[in-house]
Amino acid sequence: MKRAVVLVSGGLDSATVLAMAVARGWRSHALSVDYGQRHRAELAAAAQVARSLGAQEHRIATVDLGVFGGSALTDPSIEVPRAASAGIPITYVPARNTILLALALAHAEVVEADAIFTGANAVDYSGYPDCRPEFMAAFERLGNLATKRAVEGSKLEVLSPIIGMRKDEIVRQGHELGVDFSLTVSCYNADSAGRACGACDSCRFRRDGFERAGLDDPTRYQLG
Repeated sequence: MKRAVVLVSGGLDSATVLAMAVARGWRSHALSVDYGQRHRAELAAAAQVARSLGAQEHRIATVDLGVFGGSALTDPSIEVPRAASAGIPITYVPARNTILLALALAHAEVVEADAIFTGANAVDYSGYPDCRPEFMAAFERLGNLATKRAVEGSKLEVLSPIIGMRKDEIVRQGHELGVDFSLTVSCYNADSAGRACGACDSCRFRRDGFERAGLDDPTRYQLG
């Protein structure tokens, strides 16, 4: 069976991508990254998602991007915006996807995977530069220059199957593949129990996606 490393954050996008990989017959090695994000609820959610969707394994790699800060997701002194803002928002984490993909690349080489799946999306997103198709294509080229397996003839694909999909399309796809969205945590400012703030960009995109898809939203919200 062909093998893939699937980046799983704990949110609905990556859960849908994992379901897609499994449905397509990939033996999926789920990988999450503890990069110093504001809360650990999404990592607990990622473990539940990986288990529920039949991942071969689930690992958590650790790298502390909080050392650098520069983002509301890694610096507790910067508040997560509760309203839409112009330009690339402060929730952008510098070089995050480059680092996550590099960790996935290392794992892929060890488990002899032929693909990395990522839940990057370039439609309903906040304008992050590392979610664009051209970035994914560039990283694939890099990966095939940088690894022993690729140099010896086993090329690697970086697959972003939802990169051009609207959030409602992602929700429908996940629903059709049996994703239990109640296990997922998308909020940038979730509490320790994984309950959403309901106001950040990610919460708005998620809520709108379920509404447009015509499906019940199982998101749990904080009180008050």
